[in-house]
Amino acid sequence: MATSRLKIVFMATFLVLAASISAKEHIVGDEKGWTLDFDYQTWAKDKVFFVGDTLVFNYAAGTHTVAKVNGTGFQQCITSASNGILTSGHDVVSLQTPGRKWYICGVGKHCESRNMKLVITVLPQTSAPAPTPIATSTSGKLEVQIIYGFVVALFGSLLLLLV
Repeated sequence: MATSRLKIVFMATFLVLAASISAKEHIVGDEKGWTLDFDYQTWAKDKVFFVGDTLVFNYAAGTHTVAKVNGTGFQQCITSASNGILTSGHDVVSLQTPGRKWYICGVGKHCESRNMKLVITVLPQTSAPAPTPIATSTSGKLEVQIIYGFVVALFGSLLLLLV
């Protein structure tokens, strides 16, 4: 009985750890954020997006929006209320399904005239992610992921000891 319980706790800890390490947060536009006259297609070109990753759109609230649209809405820069328009200025979008994803700004002519549009392809989580390069900036993102992984592993180990 205790052995099966131990196996369940171990597997749950392993799954939490694996999911936390594999998911990646992508800051759209990096330090520029979600802004006018930025080439988001070039920004996304060398990035790999997987189910479970998130996109973070940073902008001054009230100046822009983020609307998830389909391919036609992307081409024509058309939004509708049913698209779920985001307006917080720090919008986090979870990539929950594989396939093409299109995002535009719905304010004025920001999409059609000022290039505020992003298209990405999200790969299934079963695909092996490309190795993460060593961080060369001082952003600390790599260190945070590693520390978070160790904390989850430590928590799982403590649970194993208590069982």
